[in-house]
Amino acid sequence: MLCHVSSGPGTVIIIGVVLRGPRSEVDAIEAVAARMESIAAPLPENDGVRRFNELYLAVTRAVAAEAATATFEDAVFLSRLDVVFADLYFEALEDLDAGRTPSRAWAPLFEARSKRGIAPLQFAIAGMNAHINHDLVLALITTTQEFGCGLDRDTSQHRDYVAVDKILQRVQDQIKERFTSGIVRDIDRVGGVVDDMVANWSVSRARDNAWTQAQILAALGSHSGFLRKQFLTALGRNVGFAGRALLVRTQ
Repeated sequence: MLCHVSSGPGTVIIIGVVLRGPRSEVDAIEAVAARMESIAAPLPENDGVRRFNELYLAVTRAVAAEAATATFEDAVFLSRLDVVFADLYFEALEDLDAGRTPSRAWAPLFEARSKRGIAPLQFAIAGMNAHINHDLVLALITTTQEFGCGLDRDTSQHRDYVAVDKILQRVQDQIKERFTSGIVRDIDRVGGVVDDMVANWSVSRARDNAWTQAQILAALGSHSGFLRKQFLTALGRNVGFAGRALLVRTQ
């Protein structure tokens, strides 16, 4: 089922979703990118959250260039998903700043952000782990409910979602190269541990899993609030557990 279709100039992306649409949609995503830049500005270079933020922006810009000629069936849906998705990252930071307990998914990164002995790329991947494996699940639920779309596979929305994976795969090596030979030069000093983490991490697999988890959550939500709460608790705990494994000392 196609929820909405839009056409017009402009292509933008933030980890997970790309859009091509009218000026108003482009402006909304540009505002998201501007906020990410403002988040990074006051943080020290070795801050773990800043490392993830850098990766977020790097993927945004690289994929936007790759997606310049791409065509999507439901760009409006993707643009809305993009904003909802990013907002969950911002909300996690706001909770932290306000002294509220952040999601268990984000806790490992926030707790380890100033620790020594952790490679910058580890921080970046740990942030992706929390944002995709946890936040994207919630963003998919919110956005599909808002648009009246389901989470069946092989719909226009899912086909676009998978098409973004293919673009991400093409730029994945570019991003890795930037973070291993550019601003993150010290990876060579940590041996094969971080290399193994990078090799085992897949944005496409994480995003596919997020879609599956969202399908499960949607099914649970229609029957039992208790089961939904238990599912979300387990999701946050499991994603957080993986985050802690990604942030073991390597130096």
